[in-house]
Amino acid sequence: MPAVSVIMPAYNVAEYVRAALESVLAQTFTDLEVVIVDDGSTDETLAIVADVAAHDRRVRLIRQDNRGISAARNQALAHASGDYFALLDSDDMWDPTYLEEQIAILQARREVSIVTGNARYLGRRLDGFAARPCPDMRPEPDLATILADEEAVFIMSIFRRAVYERIGGFDQTMRTNEDYDYWIRAAAAGFVFARNDHPLGHYRRRDDSLSAGEERMLRGILRVYAKAAALVADRPRERTIVERQVERFERQLLRSEARNAIEASDFRRAVSRLDALHARCPEVSIAVVRLMAQWTPSLLARAYKFRRERQVANQATPHVS
Repeated sequence: MPAVSVIMPAYNVAEYVRAALESVLAQTFTDLEVVIVDDGSTDETLAIVADVAAHDRRVRLIRQDNRGISAARNQALAHASGDYFALLDSDDMWDPTYLEEQIAILQARREVSIVTGNARYLGRRLDGFAARPCPDMRPEPDLATILADEEAVFIMSIFRRAVYERIGGFDQTMRTNEDYDYWIRAAAAGFVFARNDHPLGHYRRRDDSLSAGEERMLRGILRVYAKAAALVADRPRERTIVERQVERFERQLLRSEARNAIEASDFRRAVSRLDALHARCPEVSIAVVRLMAQWTPSLLARAYKFRRERQVANQATPHVS
């Protein structure tokens, strides 16, 4: 049996999946398998993966109807045979020494069950920049730090089979933030994390996502904290952190809902969201926008349109160091 099972969900990633697979097959640590689950793709993803699998027996292809990323990951986990599970999304890539370096940490530190990594952004204005600090001066993740910092654990992580055997798979009811929920559950179960802050991969960032996507992500992270609250009900420190984070993200959600309402010219909803936000954050700027939404909505709509156009232009401009 292979030492490492690479867990890779894939849905309509024909443009990227071959490069992702080739980055795994080029690892200096070669005792591996790739369990890739095609989640009902409608493009050429399945054919591309099948072609790669035909030339390398380490690639195992499973197909299912479209059920979402958590279900695809869980399908791969259920078929994985390795002692270690490594997560790689099908539009990202690893450097050749990624697995070698992460496995070395797990072998040297037997108390550690999860090693979280780092990568460089791939594409758009942040191309080439580290996704997480390097050097990373934050403490190694534990339950409190993961709850307080939603970026404490990076998606490019590798963990022992024992983690999966104890806490199970990803929550299939979640379409966003499912990985954050997984790390919280693992930490609550007592598993020890380590961090390798050396960027050893490429993480594709799509800066052109719309605020509607932001709203979906915020609702997702609030769902994560609702679940976490039950896990930490008897832990006063962690419970306080969850309560603080819920308040933070609820404010962000109100801001996002207000922006979306203004951009959709739904000014009645915008006023409602801004009223709720101002009750929590009595800032002058919020009060001004609220008055504009009620009394000069067309002017506010033009101002937001101009602001969004500037944001899109800035995202399209490469960052020059």
